[in-house]
Amino acid sequence: MGVRTDSRKPASWRHTAVAVAALALLFTPFHKASADCTDPPARGVFWRGCDLRQVDLRGVDLRGATLNRADLSGADLRDADLSGADLGLARLDGARLDGAVMLDTRLVSASLHEASAAGTLLDGARLDRAVLTGANLTGASLRAATLSRATAEGADFGAAVLEEANLERARFTDANLEAANLARANLTKTVLTNARLIDADLAGARLDGADLSFADLSRANLTRAVLTSARLRGVRLDGARLGNATWTDRRRCRPDSVGGCD
Repeated sequence: MGVRTDSRKPASWRHTAVAVAALALLFTPFHKASADCTDPPARGVFWRGCDLRQVDLRGVDLRGATLNRADLSGADLRDADLSGADLGLARLDGARLDGAVMLDTRLVSASLHEASAAGTLLDGARLDRAVLTGANLTGASLRAATLSRATAEGADFGAAVLEEANLERARFTDANLEAANLARANLTKTVLTNARLIDADLAGARLDGADLSFADLSRANLTRAVLTSARLRGVRLDGARLGNATWTDRRRCRPDSVGGCD
């Protein structure tokens, strides 16, 4: 009679195997589960919440990078490519972004206080609720960008392109928008008190309920613009073109209206 063998392992062995497997699972690194702030700069790098103050990232390819909640205060990002990157809630106070490429970049609720982004490409970027006080965006391109509820008091958007951008309920008090392209932009209920809009292109722009008190719109192009219920106390319209614009009381201005709604 042959000897019967039992292939079953003792219960203690099974418990040990389960424990080992659990520990292995616990310590197995999940892909991008946490930020490694020592990773070198690269496309798609994961730097969420990292301290990157004063870092030099000039000309670096950071397309698709995760930088939300990162502190980039004073960082040098000139000529860097941040297209498609996520910088939501990031701090970029005093950062240098001149000439950077930031197409479709997410900057929701980011702080760019006194940052410099002259000539930066921000087409399609999301800057909703962003803080841009005192920032320099002269000559920047923000076509179809969203800046709803953004705070841009004292910011410089001279000659910037904001064509078809959404600036609804944003605050541009004391901002410079001289010679800026705001054609077909949405400025519904936007605050533009004391703003400089000399020679600005606002053709077809929506300014419903906007506050333009004491703003300077000399020689601005307001052709076909909608100014329903807009506040115009103390506004300057010297030489401004208002052909076919919709005035504050909803009447249509004559095609040859200049300096006021005739």
